[in-house]
Amino acid sequence: MTARALPRRLAVLNAKGGTGKTTLAVQLTAGLGRRVPCALGDLDPQGSASQWCGAGGTVRVLAAEHAWGDAGGAHLVWDCPPSVEHPAAQRALQQADALLVPVLPSPLDLWASWRLVEAIRAEQQRRPELRAWLLINQLEPGSALSAAMHDALREFGLPALQAVVRRRAIYRTAALQGVSVYDLGPRAAAAVADIEAVIEEMQT
Repeated sequence: MTARALPRRLAVLNAKGGTGKTTLAVQLTAGLGRRVPCALGDLDPQGSASQWCGAGGTVRVLAAEHAWGDAGGAHLVWDCPPSVEHPAAQRALQQADALLVPVLPSPLDLWASWRLVEAIRAEQQRRPELRAWLLINQLEPGSALSAAMHDALREFGLPALQAVVRRRAIYRTAALQGVSVYDLGPRAAAAVADIEAVIEEMQT
């Protein structure tokens, strides 16, 4: 199978908070940045990504007003507001090349994303080339997805990545230091492997 090009505009979005959206956006920007020039567009009014990366880390962050241009030719990862209706989320949905929806490993949390999935499907009707995936985030290390979760994923009709991102304390360490897990050496190897698996699968 031929590898696809990495998306130039990747929106990380969910209709609810607490799904690890900002953590994932920061790490994906760092991982993609090892392949191509990449910047993180902080579209969330809370500004969590800007706070995370504002201490001189290696991830380049653009404030919302600067996140829509060509970013100097760089690829962009958009950390979107936790709302389907927010204008920035709507704009990202309409302009992204690919969408990544992090969901917690619980069917109830997944069902909370139903309106967003409907919005994605509607946008794909308008733009069939738009790629989109669900991503299980914050899975406990050593645990497997339940049968109920697998059933819920299938019912959504939106592809779920086989790669999952596990809950790891190293992400909190990275946030406290204002860096990504890629900057933390061997102790972050497992977390880096999770993010790398996500990036690689997005290219297949």
